[in-house]
Amino acid sequence: MIPDFHEEEAIGSIYDWRYIRRLWPFLRPYWGLLSVSLLLIVPRALVEAAPGLALAVGLNVLAGGEAGSPLSGLGRLADAAWLEWIAAPRLGLGVILWLALLLLALAIAQGLLEFARVMAMAVMGQSAMRDLRRTLFDHVQRLPMRFFDRYPVGRLVTRLTNDIENLAEMFTAGAVALVADLFVMAFFAAGMFWIHPGLAIAGMLVVPFLAVAALIFRYKVREAFREVRVKIARINSHLNETISGMKVVQLFAREARNLSEFERQNASHRDSWFRSIRYDALLFSSVDVAINLTMALILWYGARLIHAGAVDLGLLFLFVDWMRRFFRPLMDLSAKYSIMQSSMSSCERIFQLLDVEPEPPTVVASEPRAVRGEIVFDDVTFAYGEEPVLRNVSFRVAPGERVALVGHTGAGKTTVLKLLARLYELQQGSIRVDGVDIRELPRGELRRHISFVLQDVFLFNGDLRYNVGLGREDISQGEIAEAARTVHADGLVARLPTGWDQAVHERGVNFSTGERQLLSFARALARRPEILLLDEATANVDTETEGLIQDALHQLMQGKTSIVVAHRLSTIQDVDRIYVLHRGELRESGTHEELLAARGLYWRLYQLQYAKQEQSAA
Repeated sequence: MIPDFHEEEAIGSIYDWRYIRRLWPFLRPYWGLLSVSLLLIVPRALVEAAPGLALAVGLNVLAGGEAGSPLSGLGRLADAAWLEWIAAPRLGLGVILWLALLLLALAIAQGLLEFARVMAMAVMGQSAMRDLRRTLFDHVQRLPMRFFDRYPVGRLVTRLTNDIENLAEMFTAGAVALVADLFVMAFFAAGMFWIHPGLAIAGMLVVPFLAVAALIFRYKVREAFREVRVKIARINSHLNETISGMKVVQLFAREARNLSEFERQNASHRDSWFRSIRYDALLFSSVDVAINLTMALILWYGARLIHAGAVDLGLLFLFVDWMRRFFRPLMDLSAKYSIMQSSMSSCERIFQLLDVEPEPPTVVASEPRAVRGEIVFDDVTFAYGEEPVLRNVSFRVAPGERVALVGHTGAGKTTVLKLLARLYELQQGSIRVDGVDIRELPRGELRRHISFVLQDVFLFNGDLRYNVGLGREDISQGEIAEAARTVHADGLVARLPTGWDQAVHERGVNFSTGERQLLSFARALARRPEILLLDEATANVDTETEGLIQDALHQLMQGKTSIVVAHRLSTIQDVDRIYVLHRGELRESGTHEELLAARGLYWRLYQLQYAKQEQSAA
């Protein structure tokens, strides 16, 4: 199943337990760190509550009262001796200086606890995401080519980078932090109701209204967040298309039109962010108004209680401090909500990609002792979509035989090579190598005996040595140099300032098309294959370079079973047999002279395409 291309517009649930359960296998090895982070929530709440309590007791002492008198209401928290110990001077210090040192110690303790919590969650999150990224990358490498034909590369990169980072952020600043905030709020609420229910009720009068506002915010910000992601996805798509096609943009003078379209999408994205920020600001201001209104209610009701002699100043200060701490987690609720929302969306897309079926496993893991190179296509039919590209194609290539596939564009020539290399799985018929169905051979073993030279040569970042040997330890530097000499790429290496150490830029843009083709021939020869597949390998090569390559091809194909898809007459004339494909069917076969004498499809193709090449060569 190929994921929907419009999945960027989807927004997952903030608490989709299906994906949480699927994440657990990646978190299980690091459950100790998760436990540490959860266990630190309780001491963190206690340490956060302690400064207000210490100051309240100290304030009572400085006001001339007793630290734990029943009148203060603080005696419910612990025995009077404990409260007296908080406010009593120590080390010859006065009450104020002692309390200052106590508050400093509490601040340090709170900082250490928070540091330990953040580090535990960050290490756990990054370790789990490392494992998830490795699993996802390994999965992507095993997906069939049919998947890559339809799924944009940019989205795959986003899955392995941005989406993984979004999940890591959820562990660092999202899920556990949200649990901790909820616990701290419940802790302070319970503590206030325990100490003085009347003041606690006065402080909680606005909480129901704030809960309604938060609920409304949740649905509004969900829509705003979805809209922002849609707009940024469209901007990314436009940027990717423009940058990838910059040559066409500049050649056809589309700069102004592209800029106009980008400005429109950019402005739309800005407006979407404005709507999201507006809801965020409304929630923040609502919480701020609620805090101020709560403080006013507590001070008004507390003043009446103090006047009546029911409470003292220390208890009133404690409620003011704890109510502020109660509301503090709500101030960054929107940030945590956005993190969780984004993380669940990323999690959904990651597991959607992991749910794509990889290439089917090999039926029988039988490895051939030696490969002679006999290839048999038996009644092969294949389609990329609904319309077949190949229809009942059957032919045989003897060991060491060189054959060419010719035909008009879309006849199915390249598809034959891809099926032989198992880049796509057969749908009907069979393909056999030395009498063994290729579906019974491990893909790695099959491809170890095949070298595939593409028309569009792909070079990796690195140096020339790596791009020819592809990092294989069984290919020595001497074999790499010999392969380059055989295909006449040694002259290219000699001209470079650093020789084999010459850096290759992205996709080999610092080399010409002909130079990249020479390097691809050296790469194919260095593998010492028994089967050679050439897909229009000389189509983009100039006449001078073609002369070098033709000599290299002659040596390269010696003793190897070779199938060549070529548009150059010089390549076709050098093979033992030619197969003519027309609309997915094998219509003719024979040598160059035999097919010309038959005056059929090949003869007409020769008149349209190859005759001019022969005249030019003459």
